[in-house]
Amino acid sequence: MAEISGILTWTFISVCPIPDDVKDLLVTGEEAVAAYKTFRDSAIFTNKRLIVRDAQGITGKKVEIYSLPYSSINMWSTENAGTIDFNAEVELWTRAGRIKINLKKGVDIRRFDKLIAEFLLK
Repeated sequence: MAEISGILTWTFISVCPIPDDVKDLLVTGEEAVAAYKTFRDSAIFTNKRLIVRDAQGITGKKVEIYSLPYSSINMWSTENAGTIDFNAEVELWTRAGRIKINLKKGVDIRRFDKLIAEFLLK
């Protein structure tokens, strides 16, 4: 799911229910508000950060968790899908570098954009 070659890339396939076990990752006052299915796991928007869970290996028992606090995002851009390009794209510029998120057909890019704005601009 994640590639590191100067830019971190994730692909979100569809909206999904918030996983029950995400509660174990949340701090006091943090609430999960939306979740997206990735190839093997999920990405969860909370009111404080974006959490991406990346199951690895053949069995998927090894899990890497990326935690991106909204405060580390300096700028973002969104691009809706076109006629030939089927994926919408989001780019986040952070203190750690750029992150690219591909949104498969059916994921509402404007809802995604609003989620980011809602937490970044508060």
